[in-house]
Amino acid sequence: MSEHVSGPDLVVAGAGGGLVAALRAAQLGLDVLVVEASEHFRRGNNTSMSTAMIPGAGSRWQRAAGIDDSAARFAADVARKTGGQGDQRLAHALGAVSAELVEWLADHVGLELSLVTDFHYPGHSVDRCHTVEGRHGTVLLDHLLRRANGDDVDVLVPARLVDVLVDADGVHAAVVERPDGAREEIPTRAVLLATNGYGADRTLVAEHLPEIAAAVYHGSETSRGDALRIGTALGAQSAFLDAYQGHAALSAGAATLVGWATVMHGGVLLDATGRRFGDETTGYSEYAAALAARPDAFGWLVLDRRIHDACLAFTDFRQSVESGALREAPDAAALASVTGLPAEAVTAELAETAAVARGERADRFGRTSFEAPLEPPYLTARVVPALFHTQGGLVVDGDARVLRRDGAPIPGLYASGGAAAGISGHGAAGYLAGNGLLPALGLAYLAANHVARATETRTARTTEGSA
Repeated sequence: MSEHVSGPDLVVAGAGGGLVAALRAAQLGLDVLVVEASEHFRRGNNTSMSTAMIPGAGSRWQRAAGIDDSAARFAADVARKTGGQGDQRLAHALGAVSAELVEWLADHVGLELSLVTDFHYPGHSVDRCHTVEGRHGTVLLDHLLRRANGDDVDVLVPARLVDVLVDADGVHAAVVERPDGAREEIPTRAVLLATNGYGADRTLVAEHLPEIAAAVYHGSETSRGDALRIGTALGAQSAFLDAYQGHAALSAGAATLVGWATVMHGGVLLDATGRRFGDETTGYSEYAAALAARPDAFGWLVLDRRIHDACLAFTDFRQSVESGALREAPDAAALASVTGLPAEAVTAELAETAAVARGERADRFGRTSFEAPLEPPYLTARVVPALFHTQGGLVVDGDARVLRRDGAPIPGLYASGGAAAGISGHGAAGYLAGNGLLPALGLAYLAANHVARATETRTARTTEGSA
């Protein structure tokens, strides 16, 4: 097989976080083609639906804020949150590139990033999440796409990657299918699978995630397990297929994300009995399964005007407000009436929670953070548990290379984001804010760096052979 392949140096499947690979590869002088299955990807993929929280351990924004952070500290937080089950090898690799990544996004891509310090995400020992104005993924994705267009990155939409062809030397072509069924083999030596996970495939969800299978799916319609299917057929190993990000604060009526900042600022979640059922601050992901297991699988998120005002920085929360998802009640009795919950239970729960927030007693669930007691008038939203995206997939190394079952890389095949086995361990409890975007953007960035090095090596070898 000839070293030369006539075609793009890199084919990226997925125009979400995969755009980072395209931009980085283009910056390094490579020819890149992005293929995207959905024509609605600008508002319908998981990157655009995120809160745009990107962990950056040791970034210049942290240093300016006097925050001491490192890749080792990030990996330790992952180990703690996952109960030691998270992939420490990958957590260290992502932690090590995370500060470089966010600074590159600012300096090369032109994103106006800031460090989130107004509240603290569960599981992070320091403030390390960086985000854009509005704290919404549409801002992030729109900017990446504008930059890709400006850098002359070719984007083929709609077109779905359906296969990757591999020979003795590794990847040699990507097979792309158009909506009319027409297929095309695109010669290339590198393919990045950035197609997310399998959240839209209800059969796979039922098989691997039974605890959340009945919940609302709030993710991309194209997250159908394409990467898992393609990689497995090529002999790749997979891991953590039971891992996922859930959320317990999706508005039941408007399908907008009310958000967990409401909880971290002091809000509480009541079930259909009118009582709390755990420590809400453990994390929004694992609380989705907890809510799904409650009577009738829904709850009421209770906050007040102070929390409302503090959360307006989030586009998702503002959309929830504008949609009418929040209802107001002047006192506990009115709250019970508005929600249809048992008045005695609601009154008792709010009184007990206020006493805990004032430091007069310990919380029966062990929650230690309330910021302040909830004050009437109360605001409440009916919420349901949701599956956002899966966190298991193809096993990759620190360069995002997909590994075979024997641990050897498949030359030229890479995976990022939900297509790759992530760092959240098993289930939902190991998810840290940013565990979706950091593997999506970080592995894409690492993949582009490795493709550039491999391309340079092949070019040098070909030049030497023809000399």
